[in-house]
Parts: sequence; structure tokens; C-alpha cells
Amino acid sequence: MAKARRAAQVYRAYQDVSRPGSPGLMARIRAVPRMIRGAIRGEYRGLGKGRLSMMGLAILYIVSPIDAIPDFLLVIGVVDDFGVLLWLGTALLGESGQYVTWEKQRRLP
Repeated sequence: MAKARRAAQVYRAYQDVSRPGSPGLMARIRAVPRMIRGAIRGEYRGLGKGRLSMMGLAILYIVSPIDAIPDFLLVIGVVDDFGVLLWLGTALLGESGQYVTWEKQRRLP
């Protein structure tokens, strides 16, 4: 069940990136640092402090040697890290796409 949900999230992210008129993948990736700075400074309100904190915790979980399921259990131990990585990637792609759109609207007269 969880695998199907993650696969659906990845597919929705792919559809969003490839939709005509939508910011492309590289534009979204380049926007991530600006989006985080804007959210921390309070300039961009589309990314709340709670969501930003969850993303930070996800990064810590991925790089941390402490896991809910130890990595020495081979396949099973890596699946939880991969699930968190998928969530983080789709969340960043979605949020950064909204940020790029927000930036464009902000520049209009």
C-alpha cells in the first residue's frame, strides 16, 4: 500500500514537471536555495516553517547513521531511507515549482 502511494506521488511530480507551461526540472532545482532563503526570511510564505522543518529532518534522517530500520538488514534497511528520499524529492519539486510561479507573478508590474 505504501509503495503504491509513493509511486503515485512520484508520478504526480513527474506530471507536474512535464506539464506545458510549468517550471521545468532544472528551474525547480535551481530555485530550491532561493526558496529556502525566502522562507527563512519570511519573504515567501508558501513554505511554512513546519514543512521546512520536516524537510530538514528528512535530510538528517537520510544522512544519519541512526535509522528506524538498520541499514545492515540490506534491502529492508535501505527501503525506509529511500521512502524518505522519495518524499523529500517530491516535496521539494512541488514546493519549488510553486515558488518559481510565485517569483514570476511577483516580478509582473
